[in-house]
Amino acid sequence: MKSYFRPEIDAMAGYVPGEQPKMADLVKLNTNENPFAPSPEVEKALKNFDCGKLRRYPDPMADSFRDAVASFWGVERGNVIAGNGSDDLLTMIFRAFTSPELPVAVLDPSYSLYPELAAMQNAPVIRIKLAEKNFALPENLLAQAQEANLLMIVRPNAPTGTLFPKETVRHICQKFDGIVVIDEAYADFASDNCIDLAKEMDNVIVIRTFSKSYAMAGIRLGYGLACKEIISGLMKLKDSYNIDMLAQLAGEASFRDHAYFEARRKEVIQMRRELADELKKRGFYVPESESNFLFVSPPDGNGKGLFEELRKRAVIVRYFSAPVTAPYLRITIGNPEENARLLKAIDEIYA
Repeated sequence: MKSYFRPEIDAMAGYVPGEQPKMADLVKLNTNENPFAPSPEVEKALKNFDCGKLRRYPDPMADSFRDAVASFWGVERGNVIAGNGSDDLLTMIFRAFTSPELPVAVLDPSYSLYPELAAMQNAPVIRIKLAEKNFALPENLLAQAQEANLLMIVRPNAPTGTLFPKETVRHICQKFDGIVVIDEAYADFASDNCIDLAKEMDNVIVIRTFSKSYAMAGIRLGYGLACKEIISGLMKLKDSYNIDMLAQLAGEASFRDHAYFEARRKEVIQMRRELADELKKRGFYVPESESNFLFVSPPDGNGKGLFEELRKRAVIVRYFSAPVTAPYLRITIGNPEENARLLKAIDEIYA
């Protein structure tokens, strides 16, 4: 059959989302979902919702949700944009700032969606390799990225969990002649964040998601913070009604329950420390992580082999086959029972 797609679409492999397996007695630790339920305020808000309202369109700008975000971070509504998950925001950003003449610079390894979004725009991709052992930023990052119009930094990085030094990121933002996106999908599990950089500099966009720390991956909600000029430009690119009525309601209810959020966040961090310690005892190489996952290499360095053996025991983690990531597995922090099942399976495999 003749293809009617643009050539760059035919050439794409396409992004492969994390597996959503259908297994009995499954321990699912592969997509960095939260081990806890969302805030009880979410259930309350949805139970009290008048379903008759669903015949109407939602607020196209999600103003009430944006107001809640703006108030918390000490900015104005005009500094905030809402997205159908942070992936929606990324799509807007790549539409806005990349083209065949406008490359994007990405870290390697990093979020594998970025090159696919660039391919949709037929935009060149400049890959900047991280240090092999500690996944640190290279000293010549700015020189490598100088031809790009857009620079993507995940902080903490995925899939490694690395928290690049904030002052280094600040320096990069100050010196880079283009837009810097700081993807903070996991920042709530880290010791600091870069929201202030988006407030201080007109070339910085910080994006956040509700999929991780707010335990709402099923809702699809995220937001971005930037100067008003950038937000205004991105508004031109968003779908007319990109955030549905229920997502706006649930998202705002969750965001305002800060006490619940803070308690669950601290629990995840504590379980991350405990799981890291247990894996180190078993001879795993465990780089420091400030995310809700660990990126670890087993004693024999056979990441794929361990991935397959865990799968036989209905314990699903994430494996990335690229040469630099092949010795590793990315393991989401589960609840205590799930983490215990993981460790028991590992002990059986290496007995």
